[in-house]
Amino acid sequence: MQETRIRVLEGVEQGPVSGPALADQLDISRAAVWKHVEALREAGFEIPGSDDGYKLGSVPEFGPAVAFGLEAPFDVIYHDSIDSTNRRARELAAEGRSNVAVVADEQTGGRGRLDRTWVSPSGGVWLSALVRPGVPAAHAPLYTLAAAVATTRAVREAGIEAGIKWPNDVLVDGRKLAGILTEMEGEADRVTWLVVGVGLNADVDPAALPAADATSLSAEGVNVDRRVLTQRLLEEFHTLHESRETILPAWREYADTLGRSVRVETGDRTVEGEATDIEFPGTLRIDTGDGVEAVAAGDCEHLRPA
Repeated sequence: MQETRIRVLEGVEQGPVSGPALADQLDISRAAVWKHVEALREAGFEIPGSDDGYKLGSVPEFGPAVAFGLEAPFDVIYHDSIDSTNRRARELAAEGRSNVAVVADEQTGGRGRLDRTWVSPSGGVWLSALVRPGVPAAHAPLYTLAAAVATTRAVREAGIEAGIKWPNDVLVDGRKLAGILTEMEGEADRVTWLVVGVGLNADVDPAALPAADATSLSAEGVNVDRRVLTQRLLEEFHTLHESRETILPAWREYADTLGRSVRVETGDRTVEGEATDIEFPGTLRIDTGDGVEAVAAGDCEHLRPA
């Protein structure tokens, strides 16, 4: 949402305020104020007018309203439907953009790790955050962990005790609630841009879930404000992005994998044993019984309950 439009929203939130007063306050024309108000009304914001001026009545449950009240420096670009928020974020990266969050109500061509299809029906939270962290490429896995922590914290605030399965899934009682896909471009010594995509089954009908081992917040009996949920996720991700030294301790706090018997398929080998810890920048340590192996990437399966 445009910065001026957000400032208009902030002005009418403190209303009632007249058009001329708001124009003077924002140093724009009265006609511009009217155009912004009309555009906000079309986006679902209730802004009644009276002799006293404009006043904010209500805010939409989702959509462009994600930008309003967001306490993180992301420019929110919203789509009712898009093939892939990650694809759009990559395009914006090629245009030189940064600190952008592409958010959609529905994805028609979403995908997860290992190029798997990710079903993304209306009612979920499908977003991609574009950042330019200026770190070596080897540090990129930290941002997948950060997104998992941010998602888990937002979900827990909504009332669901979620946990993290290494490296990129958020679970509720073993069922998949959210997944994360991180993509990047850069040289070995520096990331040019990084896109972290989050797919979160929020208000998704259980009948629309792709598999028996998937769940959604609505399936768990929680009716969530998707606008607030999305804002909290982005805010937590920004906080972790700004304080990278806190990511691993936070991940350990919410980890559902540590202490479990696991099997990890790495592509060329299988590692099985007890997951004992995670180390920088996201490597899983597995005690196989014959020693400890460090696995940087792979498909992890939990073999027994914690």
